[in-house]
Amino acid sequence: MTNPEAPRSPAPAALHTITPHAAGIDVGSHSHFVAVPPDRDPQPVREFAAFTADLAALADWLIACGIQTVAMESTGVYWIPLFQVLEARGFQVKLVDARQLKRVPGRKTDVLDCQWLQQLHSYGLLAAAFRPDDQVCVLRSYLRQRAMLVSYASHHVQHMQKALVQMNVQLQLVLSDITGATGMRIIHAILAGKRNPRQLAALRDPQCKQPEAVLAKALEGDWRQEHLFALRQAVELVEAYQAKINACDAAIAAQLATFDDRSDGAPPPKGRRPRKDRNDLSFDASGALFRMTGVDLTAIPGLAAPTVLKVLSETGLDMTRWPNAKCFASWLGLAPNNRVSGGKVLHRRTTPSANRAAAALRLAAQTLHHARSALGAFLRRKAAQHGMPTAITATAHKLAVILYQMVRHRLPYREPGVDAFERRYQQRLLKQLTRHAHTLGYHLIPDTQTAPSLTHA
Repeated sequence: MTNPEAPRSPAPAALHTITPHAAGIDVGSHSHFVAVPPDRDPQPVREFAAFTADLAALADWLIACGIQTVAMESTGVYWIPLFQVLEARGFQVKLVDARQLKRVPGRKTDVLDCQWLQQLHSYGLLAAAFRPDDQVCVLRSYLRQRAMLVSYASHHVQHMQKALVQMNVQLQLVLSDITGATGMRIIHAILAGKRNPRQLAALRDPQCKQPEAVLAKALEGDWRQEHLFALRQAVELVEAYQAKINACDAAIAAQLATFDDRSDGAPPPKGRRPRKDRNDLSFDASGALFRMTGVDLTAIPGLAAPTVLKVLSETGLDMTRWPNAKCFASWLGLAPNNRVSGGKVLHRRTTPSANRAAAALRLAAQTLHHARSALGAFLRRKAAQHGMPTAITATAHKLAVILYQMVRHRLPYREPGVDAFERRYQQRLLKQLTRHAHTLGYHLIPDTQTAPSLTHA
């Protein structure tokens, strides 16, 4: 009976070693298993703990074995410290998507996994997962931390609303946002001990659309202490998270200032719309984005500065990592994944993806439903033909292509307009009708008074 833990037999002669100085690492939460070529060490597979000193010892052993490139799985967040240590020591580190390694031959163990990784990497059969440069990774970490804080704060806003409803203070029925200027002013007054509905309604902001009488009617409640206690704690947590979000904004602004200026001295774009809610960035990032990219990406309909910032923090600024716009859209998961078998198309659905940049572009596409632009007309046309979900994905695909071309080639955005889009659509439709009529033995004759007529060829 063979030992499943024994080193693998040499590969068939048909496979040629492309990277002989390759190692494979199976990443774990407590320890990492490392495999090097069998001729580099009497013990080609070793286990190292996840502590920092052990990571340094792992790198020293790889250097002693003459290793130059390393492949490792992207397991959770456990790969990040090891990746950074190896990259700092000069190794070429290839981060591999775990989905490429699902089918490991034989019994699956940590020892066999790292050996299989080393073997595939030495034959050049592993594709590296995308990872932007370190400067963009720092910006991405700040933005992801901010998004997490916004999500946490939203839960406590719901707790505020729940406490108010339990006291029958129907503030959410008369205010669109209870955390706005009017809502927070009234809630702080309630926590300070005020109970008179008319006095509370008098605290409304001058820009509030609701009159004082309507507010006063909604502010008659049952002031039970346990609900006031829950409301106070929820408000304190929301304000604490808001302070942390503002700190994230300061860190994001500082990181944006570290990027090289690619604007070639061109003036920055004019300021966009003012901040609409407290979840927006506390500063206008459009100027920093123009300096980083050299183009005004916020001129694209639907792409505000926070959306562009989120997309670029996930993709980076180096668009040469993708050969063309089609590859970029495919990486985002916005391109159709055509499955064909036996000459028959099984489906054309896009690949399910958790890509944050794609999610941001989809949200931007949804805002174009009433936009008087070519992209807005495209969204409405696609929605009428295939439904809104498909139209949103198709419009997000167009946004991704436009962004790719602008960043890579430094091209300004020029809005063609709704009329130009409709004219191009009519020209394409006429070309299709002409081709179909020709296959049936007819040709089209334009008629300015009525619809185009068909004449037999």
